[in-house]
Amino acid sequence: MVSREHRFVFIHVQKTGGSAVSRTLEASMPDLAPVPGTKHIKLGAALERFPELAGFFTMGFVRNPWERLHSWHSMILRRRDGVAEGTYDAELFARNEFWQRVVADFEDFESFVLEGTRRLPRLRVPQVDYLVSDRGRADFVGRTENLDDDLRRGLALAGLPAPATVERTNAGPRSDHREHYTPAMRDRVAEIAARDIAEFGYTF
Repeated sequence: MVSREHRFVFIHVQKTGGSAVSRTLEASMPDLAPVPGTKHIKLGAALERFPELAGFFTMGFVRNPWERLHSWHSMILRRRDGVAEGTYDAELFARNEFWQRVVADFEDFESFVLEGTRRLPRLRVPQVDYLVSDRGRADFVGRTENLDDDLRRGLALAGLPAPATVERTNAGPRSDHREHYTPAMRDRVAEIAARDIAEFGYTF
């Protein structure tokens, strides 16, 4: 998302609190709008398509890789259940081919981690790829684990006012992600997220 008035770019990495951040940013930057194309465009691709953004302040968030995968899978199942209960838009769910594939082939979390990460390429994309490229890197990378404080820090660095609160939008029930992993699952995430672990110092 881009605010040309404030010369600001937000890169939305999936399942890192991006929807909550976007809503908060929109409240203080009315001109903030998605760049044409994909909701989750990488910084390198955005700079290639829109080179004028190179001088803008760029922010993104990352998340513990093990917690992120568990949150991702749980969200999809919550939305599937919401369709059955009439609390989530059935047409919206049906249009998302990725969610459909997960529900059809990887309903339990173990298969999602062990097999889904082999058969669904987007699950293997390192978060760092969204925020660092040969065309530039984000000026500030916050962590979902410290969302409120890091968002305020990032906005202060960008010379923008800090929000009073950050409204969570897609958050599910809190749980310790470690309770849902076997050793093989833990090691599989460590393998596919090796670059994020090295870049951001995450541990299981």
